[in-house]
Amino acid sequence: MEGDASMDQHRSGSQSAAVRPAEPQTVAEIVNSGDPFSVLGPHEVSPNRWEIRAILPEADAAAILDRDGVTVLAPMEKRLPDGFFVGTLTASERPDYRLRIERQGRTEIRHDVYSFGTFLSHDDLMQISDPASDAVYTRLGAHHRDLGGIQGFLFAVWAPNARRVSVVGDFNDWDGRRHPMRRRHEGGVWELFIPNVTPDQRYKFEIVGLQGNLLALKADPIAFAAEHPPATASILKGEPEFRWQDGEWMKSRAARNHRKAPMAIYECHLGSWARVPEEGNRYLSYRELAVRLIPYVKDLGFTHIELLPITEFPFDGSWGYQPISLYAPTSRFGTPEDFAAFVEAAHAAGIGIILDWVPAHFPNDPHGLSYFDGTHLYEHADPRLGFHQDWGTYIYNFERREVMSFLVANARFWLERYHLDGLRVDAVASMLYLDYSRKPGEWIPNRYGGNENLGAIDFIRTMNEVAYASSPGAVTIAEESTAWPGVSHPTYTGGLGFGFKWNMGWMHDTLRYISKDPVFRRYHHHDLTFGLLYAFSENFILPLSHDEVVHGKGSLIGKMPGDQWQRFANLRAYYGFMWGHPGKKLLFMGGEFAQEREWNHDVSLDWHLLSEPLYKGMQALIRDLNRAYRSIPALHEKDCEASGFEWLVADDRDNSVIAWARRGDEENSLAIVVSNFTPVPRVGYRIGVPLAGHYREAVNTDAAIYGGSNMGNLGRVATEESPSHGHPFSLTLTIPPLATLILVLDHEGAEAKI
Repeated sequence: MEGDASMDQHRSGSQSAAVRPAEPQTVAEIVNSGDPFSVLGPHEVSPNRWEIRAILPEADAAAILDRDGVTVLAPMEKRLPDGFFVGTLTASERPDYRLRIERQGRTEIRHDVYSFGTFLSHDDLMQISDPASDAVYTRLGAHHRDLGGIQGFLFAVWAPNARRVSVVGDFNDWDGRRHPMRRRHEGGVWELFIPNVTPDQRYKFEIVGLQGNLLALKADPIAFAAEHPPATASILKGEPEFRWQDGEWMKSRAARNHRKAPMAIYECHLGSWARVPEEGNRYLSYRELAVRLIPYVKDLGFTHIELLPITEFPFDGSWGYQPISLYAPTSRFGTPEDFAAFVEAAHAAGIGIILDWVPAHFPNDPHGLSYFDGTHLYEHADPRLGFHQDWGTYIYNFERREVMSFLVANARFWLERYHLDGLRVDAVASMLYLDYSRKPGEWIPNRYGGNENLGAIDFIRTMNEVAYASSPGAVTIAEESTAWPGVSHPTYTGGLGFGFKWNMGWMHDTLRYISKDPVFRRYHHHDLTFGLLYAFSENFILPLSHDEVVHGKGSLIGKMPGDQWQRFANLRAYYGFMWGHPGKKLLFMGGEFAQEREWNHDVSLDWHLLSEPLYKGMQALIRDLNRAYRSIPALHEKDCEASGFEWLVADDRDNSVIAWARRGDEENSLAIVVSNFTPVPRVGYRIGVPLAGHYREAVNTDAAIYGGSNMGNLGRVATEESPSHGHPFSLTLTIPPLATLILVLDHEGAEAKI
């Protein structure tokens, strides 16, 4: 983009043809021509004779001034009653002038929008359809420009099938006659530089469709900021500018996001983590969240925060999963600069930020992408390909290169401009399968007769390749619930290229198990063990997400059977099982202190519960589990490798006891995880182990500080030379009721710090 070019350079494209065009009969004829520059602005109609033409429907009278806006060069005649003005100058070369507008007794001096030439080059326009380019958000949208001291914004929008596009906003009384745009045919793009508009003004695009129909005003698809819903206008911001000071974090984050690194993710909905009830139940701002949320997450030992979508969305009840403005952080919590400050505060605290990102579908709100230029531009025209029946949303036409570029560039945008550390891609399964949630006859097979969405697969692979290449150290995560092979495998091996995949199967199986009364668990023991058959086929994250605590599913603590003590003991044992299990960890907010109530996006979490010991104890357990997970290499270094896991006790269904060994990269890096999912203590329970020595109880979920009965092994137990479970050594353990133990081999008897 030629942002620093001189004013003269951009005037070089102005009209200079010694011919007078046919006199327009109406302003609408000019506005709807698709090429307002052919009529408006300066035109040499005969040698040394120039006509200056302008649409000024708001003006009572107008005149042409010199470039300094002082001397009147010529009056302008109102040729049409709805505001077409013409003035004549004698000049040997293209004149440099200003317009004076008389309006209701007030005088305004302005630059003529139509005296400027083109801005976007042919290469700019071609790059918009290149998924490897960032041209979508560096060329399209609204960008501040300084043309030799003339400040303004260059507007550009992709609308190839529109008959007319105008910029409307606070600066022109939302009047589509005043700023019709220039069509650039080679890219299907419309552009217009408007001087003297300023940041924070609202704007939209007024579009006349292919059939001549006037569409609802459209928000800018590339807007960097938007109004607080239910208002729907885009806001002029220019490219997000922030003086980043997180250089050390950016250099180190590749190691933090590595499959061998500990990754404990706190999933968070910013609108309901905490509110301010004494001030009308308002949201916390991004900057307030930086002060309150980030220290809280750091204290609990999480390594990352995953944000439910904060790309601007109209409906609170969608939680952000039906976004409209993909390039704008939601204004619910502040400005783009405020969001950048939140990210930087997280990095300063050693916390990574992951964004839930939604490229699978978009809502049908009239100001959004649907039917954008009067045609199905972003979405498929055929509802069998382009409409989600479950969600009432449109599906992107991934096979259209401009649409792919729009989405791939958006992934780059968040990673590059806001220094985000990862994208968790929502609803991947719905993209991969043409028959997703469809009956026979409701979908169209691909060109090979299969149900794979080839365009979406190409998009996903391209997005991952571009994201990893352009943002070293960032990570992508798939929410994908099927058996699609190689989701987290590199694209050069035929995989989709994600860094990690949510393990939805593990979540469903184990929640089903833990919700059973202990007396029946022996009949469902396979729900604990089945996940290990495929645990290392992908780089998995174990998710206990927001989806498990909404829509009548209740809270996690609400799923637990038994009396109050047993419910809390069950959940503590389950958390210990999860943190000891192979795979990275994700927990939705409120789960860390066992919120009783199902999540409600309209109110704060129930923080008052932390005044009671059982809830406070659950929070303390999560803190200690995270500390152990981060500091014990055996619990994270081989989360994604089969060589880091060994069954010790997999078949004791009668006692509902399960045990395994976890190994790190070093030969003697070993941890033992043992769970008892009955309320019966198991005293003198022998477990074979691969290495001799003293084992320390790094975590005992039955400890009194967590609200348990305080049974255990007095903090330490030594091996015996008594073979068991195929190993020459064994431990004789007291396994508390409804509890998980994590035992760590002490090296030379030394205490390992957690």
